[in-house]
Formats: sequence, C-alpha cells, structure tokens
Amino acid sequence: MSTPLDTLFIKTRSENRAALIGYLPAGFPTQEGCIAALTAMVEGGVDAVEIGYPYSDPVMDGPVIQAAAETSLRNGTGAREVMQTLTAISQIAPSVLMTYWNPIERYGVDAFLAHVKRNGGSGVITPDLTVEESGAWIEASTTHETNRIYVVAPSTSPERLQLVTGATSGFVYAASLMGVTGTRTAISSSAQELVARIRAVTDLPIAVGLGVSTPEQVREVAQYADGVIVGSAFIRLLQESATLTEGIGRVRELAQQLSSGLQRS
Repeated sequence: MSTPLDTLFIKTRSENRAALIGYLPAGFPTQEGCIAALTAMVEGGVDAVEIGYPYSDPVMDGPVIQAAAETSLRNGTGAREVMQTLTAISQIAPSVLMTYWNPIERYGVDAFLAHVKRNGGSGVITPDLTVEESGAWIEASTTHETNRIYVVAPSTSPERLQLVTGATSGFVYAASLMGVTGTRTAISSSAQELVARIRAVTDLPIAVGLGVSTPEQVREVAQYADGVIVGSAFIRLLQESATLTEGIGRVRELAQQLSSGLQRS
C-alpha cells in the first residue's frame, strides 16, 4: 500500500526534516471557511492535513477543539460535509481523518473506508479504538488500502507499545503528554522519551501531537520526530479573529512561521 501520506514521509526523510501536519474540524468555522483555512495552511507550508470529524463527546480534545467542534455541529456538519472537505483538501495535500469510533460504526465500517478512499483520504486516526477491538477495522482498512493510525501515550507499556505499533500503518501518533489537546508553554520531556521507545519497536514514521503551538516547539520536536501536529493554535486564531478573512490570513502566517522550524540540525 502506498498513499500520498506514505510518499510524503519518504520525501521529508530524504530532505532531513520533519513534516508539518495541521488540524481543523470539518465545518469550522463554516464549511467553506474550513476548506479556505486548510488551503491557507497548505499555502503557508503545512505538508499534510488532519480533518476532524466533529463529535459531541470527545475524550481526547481540549477546550479549544471542543468549542470548535460544537460550532461545527451547530453548523450541521455531518458525514457529507466531512467527506466534502476531504475531497477538496486531498487534492492539494495528503489528508487523513481523525474520528472517534461511534461515527464510523454508525456509518458502517466498509462504507466509511470506501468513501475515505474514494475522496482521496490517506488514513484514519481513531483515538478511542483499542487494538483488541480492531479486528474488523484492521481487515477492512487493509482491503480499502487506507492507513490506520493509532495513538500512543507516555503511559503506554512496552508490551502494549509493540502491540499497537504492530497494528498501525502510515504513522504512529505520539501524544506528547497525558491529558487532552491544547496549546502548552513547553513540550514535556516525556515526548522525546516516548518517541525513542517507539523507535525501538517500529520503523514507522512518528508524529508528535498535543500541545505543539509555537515555532520554537516545532523546532524542538522536529529534531527527534518525523512529524509535528498542530491544531489548537490554528483554531484559536480563527476563534479570536474579527472576520474569517482576518483569521485565514493569520492561519497562513502561522503556518509559514511553524514550517520554518522543520529542518533537523
């Protein structure tokens, strides 16, 4: 299996740099605004995009992303809008969906993966799906040639780390700390330790998320990880801007700033 995401990590490794992955929930701040903001991210230097499937009971999301998801749900965002966003953005950058398991189950596993593939998606991040409950998911994602991306945390035991990474494809999502998403003033030392532990059990690319929001933090994480995931910082700019046009401009500018720190020393 080779997807645009897989090709991207081959490219960034050859360039001795990390990939920058930007996140927004579909339908936030509006359906058209989300596509415009994600496009601005890519224009600013984001290498790949993570599109959130808005959900009413998120377990991994901090207050900034929760508020954005609530806005998206009030806008009437559902599966159709999520797939429309994926279709639009996958034409300009490797794109993955981040979704909790319930929407996939309601959609139907095979139908969901077929539509992700048809709409240009390279993979799906499932933060609340355990490997033990993944039998049907592993089989279907293999059939539909779609990367299944699992999340590991500093608390993940060595035995479980090997089990989870063995079921993962595309990249391993390394949560930089215990807790929920959101900007932080500093990146926990546990992130680098976790990446080292992951490297001991798999050759897959590793992307670090949760709490990365500044060029300095991106520069720090890029020294040891293959990818850096930024979400809340982009969302906050859109939430705080007086107009959508202003917000999109600020998103593009932040992407430019963040992308300047991806090169490894």
